[in-house]
Amino acid sequence: MSAQPTTHVSDPPSGSAPATQQEVDSARAPLDALRAAVARVYLGPARTIDLLLVALLGRGHALLEGVPGVAKTTLVKTFATALGCSVRRVQFTPDLLPSDITGTYVLSPREGSFSLRAGPIFANVVLADEINRAPAKTQAALLEAMQERQVTIEGDRFELPQPFIVLATQNPIDLEGTYPLPEAQIDRFLLHVPMGYPSPKEEVEMLKSHGGGAPSVSAQLDPARVVALQSLTTRIHVEDDVLDYVVALTTFTRKHPRVVLGASPRASLSLLTAARGLAVLKGRTFVTPDDVREAAAPALAHRLVLVPELEGDAKARAGVVDEGISRVPYRRG
Repeated sequence: MSAQPTTHVSDPPSGSAPATQQEVDSARAPLDALRAAVARVYLGPARTIDLLLVALLGRGHALLEGVPGVAKTTLVKTFATALGCSVRRVQFTPDLLPSDITGTYVLSPREGSFSLRAGPIFANVVLADEINRAPAKTQAALLEAMQERQVTIEGDRFELPQPFIVLATQNPIDLEGTYPLPEAQIDRFLLHVPMGYPSPKEEVEMLKSHGGGAPSVSAQLDPARVVALQSLTTRIHVEDDVLDYVVALTTFTRKHPRVVLGASPRASLSLLTAARGLAVLKGRTFVTPDDVREAAAPALAHRLVLVPELEGDAKARAGVVDEGISRVPYRRG
């Protein structure tokens, strides 16, 4: 069996030197340009775009949830195009097979050998559209890719291109024809981004600007630049008392009476990663408690499993995190 190697930007070595203010300042221009490019097409809350930027900076994946028609797919397609990276879209359906995502070996009659027909997972940005319309077995095909950034096809392992980010959309689980995502897969998403209806002002602006079709978007970054920004984010400084605060918030969820399964240690790492991303967006070389508070609900709420009577209640999950923010004090060392 033979396979074509994937061309990709290698992960940069993680430097131990803290990020400098000059480095963070130089990152602002491309990030601001990316945000502005997306905002020309997506006219919803700016915070939604910022959360996608945080996921990108943290080498994480984002799950966007909302009813049909609130521009989930438009947002992720626009964001992916503006990144200047390779993009593949997977429309999840009940009959989608795992091999439709990862790829498979096919026999070449002319050469008499097998070669890899790579699936859409071999892209920098994978748009997993309506991910909860496929059964669990197919959803699980993303697990290895999302966590390890590699896939195994018939026993052979293949590295995925870098950067690699999954931007998934899903409809509320009470809609017909949807399957709840397994806890293991939900935990692989760095952030959960709830998307509601736009405000009346935003909707009027959408009608004005999109009357003749959506504006076009040009690439603002490239794979190498994205990897460099991700490397910078890992070097954002975090004081020990901020680390203690992160752990205190996740511990609060584990002891809450309405929570059956609280935030895991992976959730603590995700919260810290998201807080670092917010610090970069705000032009700082260090994380503040406010960064942690702002990132808490998007990074933690979707991972919580509540008591049966509240199962599937997104507002109740977010409420547990908000309660933690209000009750857990930040203690300066």
